[in-house]
Amino acid sequence: MRKYGYVINIALQNTLVYRVNFLFRALFSLVPLMATIYLWRAVFASNPGQSEVAGYTLAAMTSYYLLTMVVDTLTAVTEDDWQIAADIRDGRISQFLLKPIDYLTYRLCVFGAGRLIYTLMAAGPVLLFILVQRDHFLAPPDGLTGLVFAVSVVLTALLQFLLSYTMALLAFWLLEISTFVFILFAFEYLAGGHLFPIDILPPLITRILSFTPFPYQLYFPVSVYLGRITGPDLWRGLGIQAFWVVAAYGLARWVWHRGVRHYEAVGG
Repeated sequence: MRKYGYVINIALQNTLVYRVNFLFRALFSLVPLMATIYLWRAVFASNPGQSEVAGYTLAAMTSYYLLTMVVDTLTAVTEDDWQIAADIRDGRISQFLLKPIDYLTYRLCVFGAGRLIYTLMAAGPVLLFILVQRDHFLAPPDGLTGLVFAVSVVLTALLQFLLSYTMALLAFWLLEISTFVFILFAFEYLAGGHLFPIDILPPLITRILSFTPFPYQLYFPVSVYLGRITGPDLWRGLGIQAFWVVAAYGLARWVWHRGVRHYEAVGG
């Protein structure tokens, strides 16, 4: 495992070069978030006699979007899929086939290092924004909920990475994977709860989505934190999330082995 320690160290140094870019990305990501929060405030203000919308109070809805920002900061895949596809397309993947290093573990180390630096750079603006919105930010109901939330965030990060990794491996067969990446992103954005909490949809649609991997990439950990998923539903959801992580890992390994058999590197 020592070699992966060196990978993390080098990845941290490489990622630190872009720390200013990360800071500005975090700052500008607050603009659409602020617009969304004020939009929901206008919705609640337009119905003064109604304290809830789809079971959400103003504080709960504001907290939901603040938490989506936090979870997204900790788990989102940014350039990893494009880098993996470029490694395959440009032939740089050959060096990993000739060395005693597992490419998936290598990319996971790089992903973790990138998330760590991005989180550190984004921590200041994000915490400041939450401080400004503190009157509408809810704490978890209890310590166990906070612990389950932390576990769910780790599983979310793994699921995000494994799905993006698998999608990037399509570069073994295709010269351009951008269409598939954007399709995956669209499903994650709509069915994952980025745009709105999916439980404001009709119950049947929400239940169908709960058996897909997308809600577990954002909506599930946020809902756990807010205490909207409790009891048997909490443990069942955590089990489904863990299942999708294992399934995504198995799929990633299978696609990798198939891709390597198809891979050809020409030239010196």
